[in-house]
Amino acid sequence: MYFLSDLLYVIIYHLVGYRRKVVEDNILHSFPNKNEEERRTIERLFYHHLCDIFVEGLLNLVMPLRWIMRRYRVVNPDVPNAYYQQGRSVVLMSAHYNDWEYMITTLDHHLMAHGIGVGKRLSNRLLEPWVYRRRTRYGTQVVYADTVRREVEYYVHHGVPCALMMLSDQSPSDIHKCYWTQFLNQDTPFIYGAEYFARKYNLPVLYYRVDKVRRGYYEVTFSLLCENPQEVPQYTIVERYAHQLEVDITNQPEYWLWSHRRWKHKRNH
Repeated sequence: MYFLSDLLYVIIYHLVGYRRKVVEDNILHSFPNKNEEERRTIERLFYHHLCDIFVEGLLNLVMPLRWIMRRYRVVNPDVPNAYYQQGRSVVLMSAHYNDWEYMITTLDHHLMAHGIGVGKRLSNRLLEPWVYRRRTRYGTQVVYADTVRREVEYYVHHGVPCALMMLSDQSPSDIHKCYWTQFLNQDTPFIYGAEYFARKYNLPVLYYRVDKVRRGYYEVTFSLLCENPQEVPQYTIVERYAHQLEVDITNQPEYWLWSHRRWKHKRNH
């Protein structure tokens, strides 16, 4: 299947130049100490990976569960499952790093708690219902910004432990409802929905890192960001998350979604 990815790389990188300027600027400002050759290497590796993700996304929409589970393995499910055994829900924070669609599809099977993924509706209204059905076909529940509060309240009220998966690295849609911090050498706004739910219901927050073992195969590792959010100052969780994500991106930058217009907003001082 990866011959298609290799072909796609030639098309979108060399022929079309899909968001080349955005990617170049993002990498330049994130790694000002790297020389041009180093930045260009990150760029090329990123586009190779982006094409892999696109192909894997198409396969994910039709792939049987057992095939996905072989390709996307959780190393330490005992970490979130321990909270389930205590009757506690958890917030799972991650990013558009390596493959995130596999996690959405298989979340309900990797953990003992019911999996809920918080996402954005697709702009294509014809495609959206089909993608939604494919993402949720193995039990994961997908909710959106306008329904997530009601859904989380339901599970908390009824004492049903859930695992709330939130990718918190995208640029905020509302610049007035975000938290600013230094991230990858830049003043960066972060959405704080994950911290909001964690603090409101005192839910443990876990960060999960996704490692690419080899082409098409990934491993997920959980680590604790905060066990009792109501006991720490506000925005502590967002800061810890941003720091951990920055470490992962710095170590292997080619696996982050550099084509996203992450820094389109500027802080009003």
